[in-house]
Amino acid sequence: MSNDFKLIPYGISDFKQVREENKYLVDKTRFFEQMELAGNFLFLVRPRRFGKSLFLNMLEAYYDINEKDNFDKLFHGLYVADHPTEYRNRYQVMHLDFSQVGSDVERLQDNFDFYLSISCESFAEKYARFYPGGFVDEVKRIPRGEQKLNYINFTARRSGCNLYLIVDEYDNFTNNVLNIKGQEAYHALTHGTGFYRDVFKLFKGMFDRIIMLGVSPITLDDLTSGYNIALNITMDPRFNQMLGFSEDDVRQMIRYYKEVGAIKPVVTEDSIIADMKPWYDNYCFAKACFGKEPSMFNCDMVCYYLSNLVGLGQRPDEIIDPNTMTDYGKLKRLIEIDQLEGDRLNVIHDIAEHGFIYGQIVSHFPAERMMEFGNFVSLLYYYGMLTIGGVEGELLKLTIPNNNVRLQYYHYLLDEYQSISRVNTTELSLCFSRAALHGDWQPLISFICKAYHDTTAIRQLIEGERNLQGFMNAYLTLTNYYLIAPEMEFSHGYCDFFLLPNYAVYPMVRHSYILELKYLKADATDAEADRQWSEAQEQIKTYAADKKLQSMLHGTQLHPIVVQIKGYDVVRYKEIE
Repeated sequence: MSNDFKLIPYGISDFKQVREENKYLVDKTRFFEQMELAGNFLFLVRPRRFGKSLFLNMLEAYYDINEKDNFDKLFHGLYVADHPTEYRNRYQVMHLDFSQVGSDVERLQDNFDFYLSISCESFAEKYARFYPGGFVDEVKRIPRGEQKLNYINFTARRSGCNLYLIVDEYDNFTNNVLNIKGQEAYHALTHGTGFYRDVFKLFKGMFDRIIMLGVSPITLDDLTSGYNIALNITMDPRFNQMLGFSEDDVRQMIRYYKEVGAIKPVVTEDSIIADMKPWYDNYCFAKACFGKEPSMFNCDMVCYYLSNLVGLGQRPDEIIDPNTMTDYGKLKRLIEIDQLEGDRLNVIHDIAEHGFIYGQIVSHFPAERMMEFGNFVSLLYYYGMLTIGGVEGELLKLTIPNNNVRLQYYHYLLDEYQSISRVNTTELSLCFSRAALHGDWQPLISFICKAYHDTTAIRQLIEGERNLQGFMNAYLTLTNYYLIAPEMEFSHGYCDFFLLPNYAVYPMVRHSYILELKYLKADATDAEADRQWSEAQEQIKTYAADKKLQSMLHGTQLHPIVVQIKGYDVVRYKEIE
């Protein structure tokens, strides 16, 4: 195999590095023109790991007046090379990345001032030729970052310079304050005479164009007291595909690497798509685009997968990039502000069980109101934990995008359950191994049913069948032998759980399972239990005969199992012949 091909820019956000090292790039430059038409001051929210930083870095190279002579080299072969806009290479660009400020909330003001200071000094050195002599020395002499910014503003206006501001992760350190120190510290930072608020006051009067990206609109709403600093293009259909990859983008990448021999001929394009799609795909960011435009893949996840496939010759052992666990931790801390209880807890359980919830996306709201139902659901959307999956009149059907996100919900529920009764993960892993390799499934079901019984205190949180479904979901996802598919449609019905063999990683798995759970209230009669049991047996027989299910077994032996629970106690479980 030749190594003379474009490498995958996994984890790289430097556009010039991508181009100079001839790495693979999905062309997003057609959106530059749309952004110019939309307005001078723009704001966009997208989930983490959607290519925001690389896109902004590309934007900087395009508008930077210092890169004018490099335009053909940097943008050759891309859309804007043949369709340059009026404002190409016209600006002096200040690029701020507030994730660089750090997370030390005790020294936040000093750290922010230091970062703003060195950013201003770097800007002055970069564009010194456009300013009077002594400009750089004066910027360095001025002691504080905000003062440096004011001086640059004054001198730029007097010199007739055009300024462009790019802010990446604008809400990074404010979210850290909210997570760690709570509402009071956050309020001091973003309201009144808070230093971050003071800096924001300078932005709109100083810069001719601004683009700001983050993961939620909360901070901007608080900083501007009415959200008037920029046009929010988050749900604008013109920008639905600006970040992330469409399926066509992904297929083009796969074809390229197959054509250069970097992917084995035996591994087909369709098989790679089928492997990735349930885990990385299905994001939609604009109501008007649902059903009309392709859904979007998480681009960092795609690059993670393909870098393994190309570099190691096989798909990754862990289909989910381990780095996303950090994102899960940040979300978990955020949604637990003021403790998770009541309606918010029910929202998490509802979504985990059904895979969707109906609601509307609120375009902006202050942090102090983010735990209200509509704002909380919107927050889950902004964080990529929900996406637009349908339209129901004035409401949106907000769905779990994919299995990656679904696992995060289950892990959240599992954390809840384990706070009440710890699980012996070693014993559970052994039970999964016996079920997957030897067809000995009884110890696994017995283990989970006992754990369910031992968490009876959870009834204070949520009752009945919904609790049972969520609990089973959380425990079944603690194995890599299977891909857990809840509520999968077979023979015009919905099977509670299909344990689909993870054959690509564990070809030694010999047994697969479908589970039908039946819940009885504690006061149910024996006759009601018998009738329910008979119905469950007929249901699962129908599911087991489904041709679609049979085609997904990879030669494993299928075990149809019915489990009946009454209150918090198992009544019976049995494999149905």
